[in-house]
Amino acid sequence: MTLQPIVETVTTDSPRNVLVRFAPMIYGPTLLFALGEGAVIPLIPVIANRLGADVALAALIAAALVVGQLCGNIPAGWAVARFGERLTMGVAGIVILGGLLGVVFAGSLAVFAAAVFLIGFCTASFALARHSFMTTRVPLAFRARALSLLGGTFRLGMFVGPFVSAALLGIFGDESASIAFFAICQVATILLVLLGPDPERAIAAPAAASTTGDGGDAEDTGEPVTGAIPLVERAGVFRTMWRFRGVLSRLGLAAASLSAVRSARQVVLPLWGVSLGLDASAIAVVVGVSGAIDFALFYASGQVMDRFGRLWAALPAMVLMGAGFLALSVPHDVGDAAMWYAMFAAVLGVGNGLSSGILLTLGADLAPPADPAAFLGSWRTLTDGGGAIAPLILSALTAAASLSIAVAAMGFLAAAGAIGFVRWVPRYVPRVR
Repeated sequence: MTLQPIVETVTTDSPRNVLVRFAPMIYGPTLLFALGEGAVIPLIPVIANRLGADVALAALIAAALVVGQLCGNIPAGWAVARFGERLTMGVAGIVILGGLLGVVFAGSLAVFAAAVFLIGFCTASFALARHSFMTTRVPLAFRARALSLLGGTFRLGMFVGPFVSAALLGIFGDESASIAFFAICQVATILLVLLGPDPERAIAAPAAASTTGDGGDAEDTGEPVTGAIPLVERAGVFRTMWRFRGVLSRLGLAAASLSAVRSARQVVLPLWGVSLGLDASAIAVVVGVSGAIDFALFYASGQVMDRFGRLWAALPAMVLMGAGFLALSVPHDVGDAAMWYAMFAAVLGVGNGLSSGILLTLGADLAPPADPAAFLGSWRTLTDGGGAIAPLILSALTAAASLSIAVAAMGFLAAAGAIGFVRWVPRYVPRVR
Protein backbone atom coordinates (compact mmCIF):
# COMPACT_ATOMS: atom_id res chain seq x y z
CA MET A 1 0.00 0.00 0.00
CA THR A 2 1.20 3.56 -0.71
CA LEU A 3 0.94 6.25 1.92
CA GLN A 4 0.39 9.83 0.86
CA PRO A 5 1.91 12.79 2.72
CA ILE A 6 -0.26 14.94 4.91
CA VAL A 7 -1.02 18.45 3.66
CA GLU A 8 0.20 20.59 6.52
CA THR A 9 -2.10 23.63 6.34
CA VAL A 10 -2.92 24.99 9.76
CA THR A 11 -3.36 28.74 9.43
CA THR A 12 -2.01 31.49 7.23
CA ASP A 13 0.61 32.10 9.89
CA SER A 14 3.66 29.90 10.34
CA PRO A 15 3.21 26.78 12.50
CA ARG A 16 5.82 27.99 14.97
CA ASN A 17 4.04 31.32 15.47
CA VAL A 18 0.69 29.59 15.90
CA LEU A 19 2.09 27.34 18.64
CA VAL A 20 3.74 30.28 20.41
CA ARG A 21 0.53 32.34 20.27
CA PHE A 22 -1.60 29.59 21.77
CA ALA A 23 1.06 28.19 24.14
CA PRO A 24 -0.75 29.38 27.32
CA MET A 25 -3.93 27.60 26.24
CA ILE A 26 -2.09 24.50 25.03
CA TYR A 27 0.40 24.01 27.86
CA GLY A 28 -1.10 26.11 30.68
CA PRO A 29 -3.81 23.62 31.75
CA THR A 30 -1.27 20.79 31.84
CA LEU A 31 1.18 22.78 33.98
CA LEU A 32 -1.51 23.91 36.44
CA PHE A 33 -2.92 20.41 36.76
CA ALA A 34 0.51 18.83 37.25
CA LEU A 35 1.47 21.41 39.88
CA GLY A 36 -1.64 20.64 41.92
CA GLU A 37 -1.41 16.88 41.52
CA GLY A 38 2.30 16.88 42.29
CA ALA A 39 1.59 18.72 45.55
CA VAL A 40 -0.99 16.15 46.69
CA ILE A 41 0.48 12.80 45.54
CA PRO A 42 3.12 12.59 48.33
CA LEU A 43 0.40 13.17 50.93
CA ILE A 44 -1.90 10.31 49.89
CA PRO A 45 -0.07 7.62 51.93
CA VAL A 46 0.21 10.04 54.87
CA ILE A 47 -3.53 10.73 54.94
CA ALA A 48 -4.31 7.04 54.48
CA ASN A 49 -2.08 6.19 57.43
CA ARG A 50 -3.85 8.79 59.57
CA LEU A 51 -7.17 7.14 58.68
CA GLY A 52 -5.90 3.83 60.00
CA ALA A 53 -4.13 2.15 57.06
CA ASP A 54 -0.91 0.22 57.62
CA VAL A 55 2.02 0.62 55.23
CA ALA A 56 0.84 -2.01 52.75
CA LEU A 57 -2.72 -0.67 52.64
CA ALA A 58 -1.49 2.93 52.33
CA ALA A 59 0.61 1.90 49.32
CA LEU A 60 -2.44 0.19 47.80
CA ILE A 61 -4.57 3.30 48.26
CA ALA A 62 -1.83 5.43 46.68
CA ALA A 63 -1.88 3.05 43.71
CA ALA A 64 -5.61 3.81 43.28
CA LEU A 65 -4.56 7.02 41.51
CA VAL A 66 -2.71 5.06 38.81
CA VAL A 67 -5.47 2.45 38.59
CA GLY A 68 -8.04 5.21 38.15
CA GLN A 69 -6.08 6.73 35.29
CA LEU A 70 -5.71 3.31 33.71
CA CYS A 71 -9.45 2.69 33.92
CA GLY A 72 -10.28 6.19 32.67
CA ASN A 73 -8.38 6.10 29.38
CA ILE A 74 -11.00 4.30 27.29
CA PRO A 75 -13.99 6.32 28.63
CA ALA A 76 -11.93 9.47 28.08
CA GLY A 77 -11.34 8.45 24.47
CA TRP A 78 -15.08 8.08 23.99
CA ALA A 79 -15.82 11.44 25.68
CA VAL A 80 -13.26 13.38 23.66
CA ALA A 81 -14.51 11.85 20.40
CA ARG A 82 -18.12 12.61 21.34
CA PHE A 83 -17.94 16.01 23.07
CA GLY A 84 -14.55 17.49 22.14
CA GLU A 85 -11.43 18.26 24.13
CA ARG A 86 -12.55 21.49 25.74
CA LEU A 87 -15.81 20.24 27.25
CA THR A 88 -14.22 16.97 28.35
CA MET A 89 -11.43 18.78 30.19
CA GLY A 90 -13.88 21.22 31.81
CA VAL A 91 -16.20 18.50 33.10
CA ALA A 92 -13.27 16.38 34.28
CA GLY A 93 -11.91 19.37 36.21
CA ILE A 94 -15.24 19.89 37.97
CA VAL A 95 -15.43 16.21 38.93
CA ILE A 96 -11.87 16.39 40.29
CA LEU A 97 -12.99 19.19 42.60
CA GLY A 98 -15.61 16.76 43.93
CA GLY A 99 -12.88 14.16 44.42
CA LEU A 100 -10.82 16.67 46.40
CA LEU A 101 -13.80 17.32 48.68
CA GLY A 102 -13.94 13.57 49.25
CA VAL A 103 -10.22 13.55 50.15
CA VAL A 104 -10.70 16.37 52.69
CA PHE A 105 -13.87 15.06 54.35
CA ALA A 106 -13.29 11.31 54.03
CA GLY A 107 -14.17 9.63 57.30
CA SER A 108 -13.13 6.16 56.21
CA LEU A 109 -10.49 4.49 54.09
CA ALA A 110 -13.10 3.31 51.59
CA VAL A 111 -14.32 6.86 50.89
CA PHE A 112 -10.76 8.15 50.73
CA ALA A 113 -9.71 5.42 48.26
CA ALA A 114 -12.79 6.11 46.10
CA ALA A 115 -11.93 9.83 46.01
CA VAL A 116 -8.32 9.09 44.98
CA PHE A 117 -9.56 6.69 42.30
CA LEU A 118 -11.95 9.37 40.98
CA ILE A 119 -9.13 11.91 40.70
CA GLY A 120 -7.03 9.40 38.76
CA PHE A 121 -9.99 8.52 36.54
CA CYS A 122 -10.48 12.16 35.53
CA THR A 123 -6.73 12.70 35.11
CA ALA A 124 -6.97 10.44 32.07
CA SER A 125 -9.42 12.90 30.47
CA PHE A 126 -6.98 15.79 30.85
CA ALA A 127 -4.07 13.83 29.44
CA LEU A 128 -5.96 12.31 26.52
CA ALA A 129 -7.77 15.50 25.52
CA ARG A 130 -4.53 17.43 25.13
CA HIS A 131 -2.86 14.46 23.40
CA SER A 132 -5.75 14.31 20.92
CA PHE A 133 -5.51 18.05 20.25
CA MET A 134 -1.79 17.86 19.52
CA THR A 135 -2.36 14.89 17.23
CA THR A 136 -4.88 16.68 15.03
CA ARG A 137 -3.59 20.27 15.16
CA VAL A 138 0.21 20.30 15.40
CA PRO A 139 2.05 20.07 12.04
CA LEU A 140 3.98 16.89 11.56
CA ALA A 141 7.31 18.70 11.21
CA PHE A 142 6.96 19.98 14.82
CA ARG A 143 4.98 17.10 16.33
CA ALA A 144 7.70 15.42 18.38
CA ARG A 145 9.04 18.68 19.78
CA ALA A 146 5.55 19.90 20.67
CA LEU A 147 4.69 16.63 22.41
CA SER A 148 8.04 16.46 24.18
CA LEU A 149 7.36 19.97 25.46
CA LEU A 150 3.94 18.78 26.64
CA GLY A 151 5.58 15.89 28.50
CA GLY A 152 8.22 18.25 29.90
CA THR A 153 5.52 20.62 31.12
CA PHE A 154 3.90 17.79 33.03
CA ARG A 155 7.28 16.73 34.46
CA LEU A 156 7.96 20.30 35.57
CA GLY A 157 4.67 20.44 37.45
CA MET A 158 5.25 17.07 39.10
CA PHE A 159 8.80 18.14 40.02
CA VAL A 160 7.85 21.52 41.53
CA GLY A 161 4.56 20.41 43.12
CA PRO A 162 6.10 18.47 46.05
CA PHE A 163 8.28 21.47 46.95
CA VAL A 164 5.18 23.68 46.99
CA SER A 165 3.49 21.14 49.23
CA ALA A 166 6.47 21.08 51.58
CA ALA A 167 6.40 24.87 51.84
CA LEU A 168 2.67 24.90 52.55
CA LEU A 169 3.06 22.21 55.20
CA GLY A 170 5.83 24.25 56.82
CA ILE A 171 3.61 27.34 56.90
CA PHE A 172 0.23 25.84 57.84
CA GLY A 173 1.16 22.45 59.29
CA ASP A 174 -1.88 20.78 57.72
CA GLU A 175 -2.34 18.63 54.60
CA SER A 176 -5.51 20.56 53.79
CA ALA A 177 -3.38 23.49 52.59
CA SER A 178 -1.85 21.35 49.84
CA ILE A 179 -5.26 19.99 48.88
CA ALA A 180 -6.57 23.56 48.74
CA PHE A 181 -3.64 24.44 46.47
CA PHE A 182 -4.64 21.61 44.11
CA ALA A 183 -8.23 22.91 44.16
CA ILE A 184 -7.07 26.45 43.32
CA CYS A 185 -4.96 25.12 40.44
CA GLN A 186 -7.97 23.12 39.28
CA VAL A 187 -10.30 26.12 39.33
CA ALA A 188 -7.74 28.14 37.36
CA THR A 189 -7.47 25.27 34.87
CA ILE A 190 -11.24 25.08 34.42
CA LEU A 191 -11.51 28.84 33.86
CA LEU A 192 -8.61 28.79 31.40
CA VAL A 193 -10.11 25.89 29.46
CA LEU A 194 -13.73 27.10 29.36
CA LEU A 195 -13.28 30.89 29.15
CA GLY A 196 -10.00 31.31 27.30
CA PRO A 197 -9.54 31.17 23.52
CA ASP A 198 -10.25 27.68 22.25
CA PRO A 199 -7.18 26.45 20.30
CA GLU A 200 -9.25 23.53 19.02
CA ARG A 201 -11.39 25.97 17.02
CA ALA A 202 -8.75 28.59 16.30
CA ILE A 203 -6.24 26.16 14.79
CA ALA A 204 -7.62 24.26 11.83
CA ALA A 205 -6.80 20.57 11.54
CA PRO A 206 -4.59 19.60 8.60
CA ALA A 207 -6.23 17.73 5.76
CA ALA A 208 -5.26 14.06 5.47
CA ALA A 209 -5.25 11.65 2.59
CA SER A 210 -7.86 8.93 2.74
CA THR A 211 -6.79 5.34 2.35
CA THR A 212 -7.38 2.12 4.21
CA GLY A 213 -5.29 -0.10 6.41
CA ASP A 214 -3.69 0.03 9.82
CA GLY A 215 -0.28 1.46 9.30
CA GLY A 216 1.02 -0.17 6.19
CA ASP A 217 4.05 -2.30 5.54
CA ALA A 218 6.36 0.32 4.05
CA GLU A 219 9.98 -0.45 4.77
CA ASP A 220 12.09 2.06 6.62
CA THR A 221 14.96 2.35 9.04
CA GLY A 222 13.52 4.93 11.41
CA GLU A 223 14.23 8.04 9.36
CA PRO A 224 12.21 11.27 9.77
CA VAL A 225 8.48 10.69 9.75
CA THR A 226 6.54 12.70 7.20
CA GLY A 227 3.30 10.78 7.12
CA ALA A 228 0.80 9.24 9.50
CA ILE A 229 -1.73 6.49 9.73
CA PRO A 230 -4.33 6.94 7.00
CA LEU A 231 -7.71 8.46 7.66
CA VAL A 232 -10.44 6.03 8.70
CA GLU A 233 -14.13 6.58 9.24
CA ARG A 234 -15.32 7.58 12.70
CA ALA A 235 -15.80 4.48 14.83
CA GLY A 236 -16.42 3.54 18.45
CA VAL A 237 -13.72 2.77 20.99
CA PHE A 238 -13.96 -1.02 20.87
CA ARG A 239 -14.29 -1.12 17.09
CA THR A 240 -11.19 1.05 16.87
CA MET A 241 -9.33 -1.30 19.21
CA TRP A 242 -10.21 -4.25 16.98
CA ARG A 243 -9.31 -2.40 13.79
CA PHE A 244 -5.87 -1.52 15.13
CA ARG A 245 -5.25 -4.77 17.02
CA GLY A 246 -2.11 -5.43 14.96
CA VAL A 247 -0.23 -2.29 15.91
CA LEU A 248 -1.54 -2.34 19.49
CA SER A 249 -0.38 -5.92 20.06
CA ARG A 250 3.07 -5.27 18.58
CA LEU A 251 4.35 -1.72 18.80
CA GLY A 252 1.88 -1.11 21.63
CA LEU A 253 3.53 -3.79 23.74
CA ALA A 254 6.98 -2.35 23.03
CA ALA A 255 5.66 1.01 24.20
CA ALA A 256 4.21 -0.63 27.32
CA SER A 257 7.67 -2.05 28.11
CA LEU A 258 9.13 1.47 27.94
CA SER A 259 6.45 2.71 30.31
CA ALA A 260 7.21 -0.20 32.67
CA VAL A 261 10.94 0.56 32.69
CA ARG A 262 10.25 4.23 33.42
CA SER A 263 7.98 3.32 36.32
CA ALA A 264 10.51 0.79 37.63
CA ARG A 265 13.19 3.50 37.79
CA GLN A 266 11.09 5.53 40.22
CA VAL A 267 10.77 2.51 42.53
CA VAL A 268 14.24 0.97 42.14
CA LEU A 269 16.38 4.02 42.89
CA PRO A 270 15.02 4.67 46.41
CA LEU A 271 14.89 0.94 47.24
CA TRP A 272 18.47 0.38 46.08
CA GLY A 273 19.69 3.26 48.20
CA VAL A 274 17.91 1.80 51.23
CA SER A 275 19.43 -1.63 50.55
CA LEU A 276 22.90 -0.01 50.54
CA GLY A 277 22.25 1.51 53.94
CA LEU A 278 22.32 5.13 52.74
CA ASP A 279 20.45 7.74 54.74
CA ALA A 280 17.39 9.54 53.41
CA SER A 281 19.26 12.72 52.49
CA ALA A 282 21.83 10.85 50.36
CA ILE A 283 19.10 8.92 48.56
CA ALA A 284 17.18 12.14 47.96
CA VAL A 285 20.27 13.77 46.43
CA VAL A 286 20.89 10.83 44.07
CA VAL A 287 17.24 10.60 43.02
CA GLY A 288 17.05 14.37 42.65
CA VAL A 289 20.14 14.55 40.42
CA SER A 290 18.78 11.71 38.28
CA GLY A 291 15.47 13.56 37.98
CA ALA A 292 17.21 16.81 37.09
CA ILE A 293 19.14 15.09 34.28
CA ASP A 294 15.89 13.53 33.10
CA PHE A 295 14.11 16.89 33.03
CA ALA A 296 17.01 18.69 31.31
CA LEU A 297 16.83 16.37 28.29
CA PHE A 298 13.09 16.39 27.59
CA TYR A 299 13.26 18.81 24.64
CA ALA A 300 16.35 17.14 23.16
CA SER A 301 14.25 14.01 22.67
CA GLY A 302 11.78 15.92 20.50
CA GLN A 303 14.61 17.45 18.46
CA VAL A 304 16.05 14.00 17.77
CA MET A 305 12.69 12.53 16.77
CA ASP A 306 11.80 15.39 14.42
CA ARG A 307 15.22 15.50 12.76
CA PHE A 308 16.27 11.85 12.60
CA GLY A 309 13.18 9.76 13.30
CA ARG A 310 11.34 8.17 16.21
CA LEU A 311 13.62 5.14 16.42
CA TRP A 312 16.70 7.31 17.05
CA ALA A 313 15.22 8.41 20.37
CA ALA A 314 13.41 5.22 21.40
CA LEU A 315 16.31 2.84 20.85
CA PRO A 316 19.07 4.78 22.72
CA ALA A 317 16.65 5.40 25.59
CA MET A 318 15.83 1.70 25.97
CA VAL A 319 19.46 0.62 25.56
CA LEU A 320 20.68 3.11 28.18
CA MET A 321 17.99 2.21 30.71
CA GLY A 322 18.44 -1.51 30.09
CA ALA A 323 22.21 -1.24 30.52
CA GLY A 324 21.73 0.95 33.59
CA PHE A 325 19.47 -1.58 35.30
CA LEU A 326 21.70 -4.55 34.41
CA ALA A 327 24.83 -2.74 35.62
CA LEU A 328 23.11 -1.53 38.78
CA SER A 329 22.10 -5.08 39.70
CA VAL A 330 25.75 -6.21 39.96
CA PRO A 331 27.77 -3.95 42.31
CA HIS A 332 25.60 -4.25 45.43
CA ASP A 333 28.24 -5.91 47.61
CA VAL A 334 31.40 -4.56 45.96
CA GLY A 335 33.55 -1.68 47.10
CA ASP A 336 32.34 1.85 46.36
CA ALA A 337 28.79 0.55 45.85
CA ALA A 338 27.38 4.00 46.66
CA MET A 339 29.48 5.58 43.91
CA TRP A 340 28.27 3.02 41.36
CA TYR A 341 24.70 3.62 42.57
CA ALA A 342 24.99 7.35 41.89
CA MET A 343 26.64 6.76 38.51
CA PHE A 344 24.03 4.31 37.21
CA ALA A 345 21.23 6.48 38.59
CA ALA A 346 22.57 9.24 36.33
CA VAL A 347 22.63 6.81 33.38
CA LEU A 348 18.99 5.95 34.03
CA GLY A 349 18.21 9.66 34.18
CA VAL A 350 19.80 10.20 30.75
CA GLY A 351 17.88 7.27 29.27
CA ASN A 352 14.60 8.42 30.75
CA GLY A 353 15.18 11.98 29.56
CA LEU A 354 15.83 10.81 26.00
CA SER A 355 12.52 8.92 26.09
CA SER A 356 10.50 12.05 26.86
CA GLY A 357 7.56 12.42 24.50
CA ILE A 358 8.18 9.13 22.67
CA LEU A 359 4.96 7.47 23.77
CA LEU A 360 2.93 10.59 23.03
CA THR A 361 4.54 10.99 19.62
CA LEU A 362 4.16 7.36 18.57
CA GLY A 363 0.52 7.42 19.64
CA ALA A 364 -0.05 10.56 17.55
CA ASP A 365 1.75 9.03 14.55
CA LEU A 366 -0.36 5.89 14.66
CA ALA A 367 -3.77 7.39 15.42
CA PRO A 368 -6.33 8.04 12.65
CA PRO A 369 -5.75 11.74 11.82
CA ALA A 370 -9.42 12.75 11.68
CA ASP A 371 -10.62 10.88 14.78
CA PRO A 372 -7.69 9.99 17.06
CA ALA A 373 -9.35 9.97 20.49
CA ALA A 374 -10.65 6.38 20.48
CA PHE A 375 -7.29 5.00 19.35
CA LEU A 376 -5.37 7.13 21.84
CA GLY A 377 -7.58 5.79 24.64
CA SER A 378 -6.50 2.24 23.76
CA TRP A 379 -2.87 3.28 23.28
CA ARG A 380 -2.69 5.06 26.63
CA THR A 381 -4.37 2.12 28.36
CA LEU A 382 -1.55 -0.12 27.16
CA THR A 383 1.22 2.28 28.15
CA ASP A 384 -0.33 3.14 31.51
CA GLY A 385 -0.84 -0.57 32.13
CA GLY A 386 2.87 -1.18 31.62
CA GLY A 387 3.69 1.53 34.14
CA ALA A 388 1.18 0.17 36.64
CA ILE A 389 2.36 -3.44 36.49
CA ALA A 390 6.10 -2.75 36.82
CA PRO A 391 6.05 -2.12 40.62
CA LEU A 392 4.07 -5.35 41.07
CA ILE A 393 6.69 -7.30 39.08
CA LEU A 394 9.49 -5.74 41.13
CA SER A 395 7.73 -6.58 44.38
CA ALA A 396 7.04 -10.19 43.37
CA LEU A 397 10.59 -10.86 42.13
CA THR A 398 12.13 -9.22 45.19
CA ALA A 399 10.01 -11.39 47.49
CA ALA A 400 10.71 -14.57 45.49
CA ALA A 401 14.42 -14.00 44.82
CA SER A 402 16.18 -10.72 45.59
CA LEU A 403 16.20 -7.06 44.71
CA SER A 404 19.21 -7.60 42.43
CA ILE A 405 17.28 -10.21 40.42
CA ALA A 406 14.29 -7.88 40.16
CA VAL A 407 16.47 -5.00 38.93
CA ALA A 408 18.19 -7.25 36.38
CA ALA A 409 14.76 -8.37 35.14
CA MET A 410 13.92 -4.75 34.37
CA GLY A 411 17.12 -4.58 32.33
CA PHE A 412 16.10 -7.61 30.27
CA LEU A 413 12.61 -6.14 29.83
CA ALA A 414 14.20 -2.97 28.44
CA ALA A 415 16.28 -5.08 26.02
CA ALA A 416 13.14 -6.87 24.83
CA GLY A 417 11.42 -3.52 24.35
CA ALA A 418 14.38 -2.21 22.34
CA ILE A 419 14.11 -5.20 20.01
CA GLY A 420 10.39 -4.53 19.65
CA PHE A 421 11.01 -0.90 18.68
CA VAL A 422 13.63 -1.92 16.11
CA ARG A 423 11.24 -4.44 14.62
CA TRP A 424 7.98 -2.50 14.62
CA VAL A 425 8.74 1.25 14.41
CA PRO A 426 9.89 1.00 10.75
CA ARG A 427 6.74 -0.96 9.86
CA TYR A 428 4.11 1.17 11.54
CA VAL A 429 5.78 4.59 11.43
CA PRO A 430 7.10 4.68 7.85
CA ARG A 431 8.82 7.49 6.06
CA VAL A 432 6.76 8.84 3.17
CA ARG A 433 8.90 10.12 0.33
